[in-house]
Formats: sequence, structure tokens, C-alpha cells
Amino acid sequence: MNVSLILENPRMTLNADTAADLMSRNPVSINQKATLKEALAMFINKGFTVAPVIDNRGRAVGVLSGSDILVYEREKVDYLVPAEETSPMVTHDGEAIRSGFQVENVDKTRVADLMTPAVFSVRPETPAATVVAELLRLNVHHLLSWTMPAHSWASSARWTFSKI
Repeated sequence: MNVSLILENPRMTLNADTAADLMSRNPVSINQKATLKEALAMFINKGFTVAPVIDNRGRAVGVLSGSDILVYEREKVDYLVPAEETSPMVTHDGEAIRSGFQVENVDKTRVADLMTPAVFSVRPETPAATVVAELLRLNVHHLLSWTMPAHSWASSARWTFSKI
């Protein structure tokens, strides 16, 4: 079955029957304790614009997108400390910093501080038309889909990522 959506013009056809047909299997995720710098490195190195965020147990706790990072950067304010021209630069411990070096103000912001802390999920057998309708209704671009291993209902779920 092909799900067809008419979005004004032109017509879009989605060749998928279920959420499983839309999934990225074994998506790369990022831990909620990772720093912004680590998240940016992953996005740049992997060519990603979005990733599921997991806790230390591997459970999905949110989604981090490039938009989340851009909003943070737009709203962040860095206050500059005036330099003392007459005194040499030193570390907090009083160690002199040689000429040509500078001190970096390290951003300690964590992924958990930036992510969208909501996980929208569907089961793999959910009809593709329902997935698309939910994406539109919720105004989101990514859904997680989960399956529980058959051997144990208490095992952690395997997550896949759907991007529309």
C-alpha cells in the first residue's frame, strides 16, 4: 500500500506501509551528559542534524537537533572580562601563560540542557499514514519507534528513529 499525501502542490507519495518502513535502524544516539562541544563534533563528523538523547541506561529521554543548538547560541550571552594590560596573563593557579597562548572559556553546557525533553514514539507496525498524521499533528519531524525483545518483557527496548 502506498500512502499518498496531498500537500497543496505538488503531490507527495510515501512508499511505506508501516513505521518500520520509515525507520533508520540502530540510530546513533548521544548521552544526555555529553557536552555541547561533543554533540557538535558528532553532528559535524557524522553529518547529522538530529539525534536521539539517551540516559546512562540507554533509555530515550529526548531529542537534540541543530535547531536546539542554534536557539541556545542565539540566546546565550557571553560577558567579557576586561583584560588588565599592565599585568601578564596567568591561570587561576597563578601560572604565567606564555605569549601566543590564550585562555579558552569552556562551555560546560550539557546535551540535557539543550534537548527537547519529549520522546514521541510509535510501534513499528503502526501504519505509515498514522505516523505521518502524528508528525503533522504534533509538529515534529522525528519519532522513535520501539520493539521489545521477545525473550523478556523486562529487557530494554531497541529503538529506531523515523525521520520525515
